[in-house]
Amino acid sequence: MARALICTTLLLSGCGFPRDVGTTLDDVRGGVLKVGITDNPPWTSVPDRGAEAELVRRLAERTGSTVEWYPGSESALMAALKDRVLDLVVGGLEADAPWIEKAALTRPYVTMRTVIAAAGPVPDDLTGVRVGVRGGTADVAAVAAKGATVAAYPEISGKEGIPVAVGEWRVDALGLTESGHDVGEADHVWAVPPGENAWQTEVERFLLDLSHEQVTDLLVAAEELP
Repeated sequence: MARALICTTLLLSGCGFPRDVGTTLDDVRGGVLKVGITDNPPWTSVPDRGAEAELVRRLAERTGSTVEWYPGSESALMAALKDRVLDLVVGGLEADAPWIEKAALTRPYVTMRTVIAAAGPVPDDLTGVRVGVRGGTADVAAVAAKGATVAAYPEISGKEGIPVAVGEWRVDALGLTESGHDVGEADHVWAVPPGENAWQTEVERFLLDLSHEQVTDLLVAAEELP
């Protein structure tokens, strides 16, 4: 009973749980937000563009901080995050990213599908159907696994004249219609230093307030940037 009373008293006293191992949240508020960014358009484009770069600026406004950008590869940025040189890493990261030993990943804040879309009807059976896919991506194997004949392009413009594999946010912008064939989906996350619980909570609160439509609009806007 005494232990329960003590715990209740601590909770009611505004003890500030959860606490950081370090002082990231306090350092960021009214200070500098050090962000690692890796190139992954339209989510992020080095040095400071893309949908998630815009979201970082909104987070900085919320915390009264100034953003400092640090471009680099995912592996280099995650190592810096582990050492608390950085406060945050963005880059269209997915929830199954292999960085769990170096970083803490937020809860997924949006799920985006890759779909096959076209200007006209698409057969229910894709066997032998030519489908345009951005070359050098995992979508090549995923589309081929459906029996389709992959036509690789440097970029997908929507003018290929055949069904194409694109992120769901691009379908309307390209004037296409979803065919009902999904290629895959990904849950997107951000990465923060391990053990910085209060900071992670602050970032997650910001991200989880976002709607799917808001993120979609930012991705579309990022696609349209020159």
